[in-house]
Amino acid sequence: MSATVSRRALWAQAFRQRSVWLRAVRLGLSVGFLQAVANQGDHWMTGAVDGTVLLKSIVSPLIGFALVLVSAAETWVQRTEEQLHS
Repeated sequence: MSATVSRRALWAQAFRQRSVWLRAVRLGLSVGFLQAVANQGDHWMTGAVDGTVLLKSIVSPLIGFALVLVSAAETWVQRTEEQLHS
């Protein structure tokens, strides 16, 4: 099996790890929520919520979640590779 296929297999395996998803949920969604509050909170507080503000408020936590999910998966892949080669 080539290194590329092996690495792809590790990535697929990483996305099946509960710890990767839990980290993304805990850290990514919470940071994304805080980002949404910081960026759109004033609109919510004044009642000036339109479709754009609503969309941004939903997308911000999803972006945080996606970034942490990929980062956690990359960390899992790297650690697994190190364990396999040691």
